[in-house]
Amino acid sequence: MVAISYEDIVKAPKALLHDHLDGGLRPATIVELAAEVGHELPTVDPGALGRWFAEAADSGSLERYLETFAHTVAVMQTAPALRRVARECALDLAADGVVYAEVRFAPEQHLERDLTLDEVVEAVVAGFAEGTALAAEAGHPIRVGTLLTAMRHAARSQEIAELAVRHRDAGVVGFDIAGAEAGFPPTRHLDAFEYLQRENFHFTIHAGEAFGLPSIWQAIQWCGADRLGHGVRIVDDITPGDDRPTLGRLAAYVRDKRIPLELCPSSNVQTGAAASIAEHPIGLLRDLRFRVTVNTDNRLMSGTSMSREMALLVEAFGYGWKELQWFTINAMKSAFIPFDERLVIIDEVIKPAYAKLLG
Repeated sequence: MVAISYEDIVKAPKALLHDHLDGGLRPATIVELAAEVGHELPTVDPGALGRWFAEAADSGSLERYLETFAHTVAVMQTAPALRRVARECALDLAADGVVYAEVRFAPEQHLERDLTLDEVVEAVVAGFAEGTALAAEAGHPIRVGTLLTAMRHAARSQEIAELAVRHRDAGVVGFDIAGAEAGFPPTRHLDAFEYLQRENFHFTIHAGEAFGLPSIWQAIQWCGADRLGHGVRIVDDITPGDDRPTLGRLAAYVRDKRIPLELCPSSNVQTGAAASIAEHPIGLLRDLRFRVTVNTDNRLMSGTSMSREMALLVEAFGYGWKELQWFTINAMKSAFIPFDERLVIIDEVIKPAYAKLLG
């Protein structure tokens, strides 16, 4: 088999479901926006700042990891800044060969300079529209949908759910909750999830990353999540065997129901959910045919991109174009846009491109 090069992976179409807007800023943009609002950074050299973010995220210290987001969120408090960050996000993803992306952010974290929740959403959606238009002009068409995230330690999930539904026809395609899992179960936000279900709206839940099977079980069976944000700890319900692993009741349910797992390999290694890429459960979960997708989580903090995540899997597991196409179609099947629109991207963009790559 001919080795797959990183350059070829960049050219291949990719779909991304789990990417945080405040985790993917360009270091140079952070420096410029910080200067505008008087926010102090660890360094004002973009190259050094990028390295600082990566080192802080790799430090093993939760405090240092969270500090990275304090800096990005601090410079995302005005409509022009939010619009710029979203525009550059769309451009960066498109340049990396991503043809469909769902990018999430928490509107409640961007109110320090008197923006309303609706104004925050409108600025981000406008930025994505600008970015996708510029990307198309550059020959890299991309579609970007927005997920609105509520923080699980806060008490605004119902408000953010209503905000998401309010903007459902203007670029917002879904809802999410994020933040510390331990001590903040998804059932604390049951009213929001029941509201979303009544409104026939899609949602994913961060579950099964820092906390284990109870978090996944609650997200699915109590809250009705369409997808699992991370979900990597589902392997805790899989028992190795001589011939074939045995799935517990919950793991079997997740696989049988085709509940998508938004796996983020590099991020999972950083947070300790996996010891290394080679030891990441994605290999086992793919072999067992779970609905596995590959994602970036926080591109700045992990120093990554969709192409890099794919390249790491190629190197660790020996995957070829067939497997990369499988991951990509899984993600597109699991997207929060209408079925017929998903099919267009699969049949007219993804499959023809991979058919050429597969020869």
